[in-house]
Amino acid sequence: MRVLSTYLIGLIFGIGISISGMANPAKVLNFFDFAGTWDPSLAFVMGGAVIVAFFGYRVVLGRPAPMMEHKFHLPTNTKIDAKLVGGSLVFGIGWGIAGFCPGGALPALGTGRIEVFIFTGALLAGIFAAKGLGAMMVNRAKTTAN
Repeated sequence: MRVLSTYLIGLIFGIGISISGMANPAKVLNFFDFAGTWDPSLAFVMGGAVIVAFFGYRVVLGRPAPMMEHKFHLPTNTKIDAKLVGGSLVFGIGWGIAGFCPGGALPALGTGRIEVFIFTGALLAGIFAAKGLGAMMVNRAKTTAN
């Protein structure tokens, strides 16, 4: 049941991304083009998502536990640190250059366009590189501490 619900949630998200046009990198890049062909539709999509999440969290967190888990697993780290800021900057720069974010790229894989596959490959390479770099930094910190 858990896999089915995960699939359905992803399907709804992908359909929403596709219907809104956010799987099209030109539409996303036009949002950042204030001096040219500015397209505010991304702000409306994000605003709609924030409104749904605002009310959805209140409904869901008002329950004693999730439907398919014994407790809620919410983030506890509220610290704004260099990793968060640096990762946000890299994410934003990549989004601005490519016109894809992971949420928009995955549904766009269905278009078969090569640039989507290149972006997704680079995304995965970046994830593995960041994990590897993080592990190296932890190991280096342990070595210098001893």
